[in-house]
Amino acid sequence: MMAKDEHIGKNGGYVNKGLELEEAPPGEKQNTAPIVDDDGNRHMSEVGVPEHVVVESQGDDSIPKSTAYASVAILLCINLLNYMDRYTVAGVLKDIQDYYDLENSEDGLIQTVFVLTYMVFSPIFGFLGDRYTRKYIMAGGIFFWSGVTFAGSMIPRDHFYGFAIMRALVGVGEASYSTIAPTIIADLFTGGMRSRMLMVFYFAIPVGSGLGYIVGSNIAKALGAWQWALRVTPILGIVCVVLILVVLKEPKRGMSEGGVTLHNTSYLTDLKEVIKIPSFVLSTIGFTCVAFTTGALALWAPLFMYDSIASQGKEASQAGVAFTFGIITVVAGFVGVALGAEISRRYKKINPRADPLVCAFGLLTCVPFLFFALVLSQWYTVATWILIFLGETMLCLNWSIIADMLLYVVIPTRRSTAESVQILFSHALGDAGSPYIVGLVSDRLAKNYNAPADSPFVQFKTLQTALYITPFICVLGGGFFLATALFIEKDKNTAKRITQGQAPIQEASDTDSYDDPIILGSEDAERLEAVA
Repeated sequence: MMAKDEHIGKNGGYVNKGLELEEAPPGEKQNTAPIVDDDGNRHMSEVGVPEHVVVESQGDDSIPKSTAYASVAILLCINLLNYMDRYTVAGVLKDIQDYYDLENSEDGLIQTVFVLTYMVFSPIFGFLGDRYTRKYIMAGGIFFWSGVTFAGSMIPRDHFYGFAIMRALVGVGEASYSTIAPTIIADLFTGGMRSRMLMVFYFAIPVGSGLGYIVGSNIAKALGAWQWALRVTPILGIVCVVLILVVLKEPKRGMSEGGVTLHNTSYLTDLKEVIKIPSFVLSTIGFTCVAFTTGALALWAPLFMYDSIASQGKEASQAGVAFTFGIITVVAGFVGVALGAEISRRYKKINPRADPLVCAFGLLTCVPFLFFALVLSQWYTVATWILIFLGETMLCLNWSIIADMLLYVVIPTRRSTAESVQILFSHALGDAGSPYIVGLVSDRLAKNYNAPADSPFVQFKTLQTALYITPFICVLGGGFFLATALFIEKDKNTAKRITQGQAPIQEASDTDSYDDPIILGSEDAERLEAVA
């Protein structure tokens, strides 16, 4: 039975006052409602204590299922383009290296400056994404990204740092999208259906990355210049901008979870409350280890395998190696993301801590595959490709799961901020530095050889040694995800109660009370009365 003094928040229909339900003032309607459930149907969202209280849609705020699915499809396409563009450079890295006459450390700088800008601008777009219309922010960012990507392909050979600046500015456009898109999906779907939609959305990371290697290298080969590889995605980006503005309909924040009376607090308060969530902090550190490993492998693996094959006295082409690595990345990513999401969904039925445990399993099991791929690469090319595929598959188990964890331990009005914090931290200590660190270590080790530093054998041996750091980082990441499992259930329940008005949104003054009641629909009132 509900306590006399328990406040539930404000919504639309009836107000709970003690044990009696009174009709709400006319015209006062619920401002949030779920759209699509686990089965793809529109219905009410069940909430926590008291059990079986439901919040029903009122008014014109609902979004049709077809529009919700179309929105996810658009976001998926944009994510594919983002990762295609990001890894097109890796697919033609040898051509860029020759064109600008670069050392390995300078090659790594191309990816590092992009990630630095990406992570610096993420908090800015996180702030904007929690407060302003998200579709317009994304559309503007993608238009800017398309422009600077195309401009980067026009930089002449004696202006490498101009090219690096253009790649850095690409990070501004990507930051506008990456901090916001997952929060829109979270407001369109809930429960298991949200997990599935995030799985679909995060297919874009490995699939888009693989397509970047394949499309970039083959377009460069077909048209005779690597610059053409950077001129495909901007055109498609403009098409996506139009789709965002015309088709995508933005849901209200918290709509899918029956969020009530949610309001924005100050940015400093948002930051303070986000970093107080143990599971968010620990999973972010774990994700940083994932970013470090994927950043290093994404840039250096194609060149490493090219040098490996060449050092064995076999013929190899950059386009052929990039194509093979791209296919492996696409298939491993598709299998890994789907497998991780499905294992987590099923395991969650018997263990509420399934998400971080699956992430830990993925990172720890990829360690032996990565290690032995590096060891055997000197002699056995086919075995190395197989081990890389298995390692990437295990590494991709966690992509959609990490995003899902963030969305359910953080309340809707702070999710973009939390996304930006995670991006800032994980990239600052992850893939912002890992490509440069690997390249720098490789250059330093090359000085110990009598042969030229850019010879295939020297580049292979030095990159092999430098890349041994990645399995070690994966072990650290697995440990942090295991630690996340200790807090995930409590943090999820806390966020759920705040979202649905059963606990206070902490203000800067750390208020302990919550005065706004929940207003329920008429059918909900009858159910609540029956439960009471």
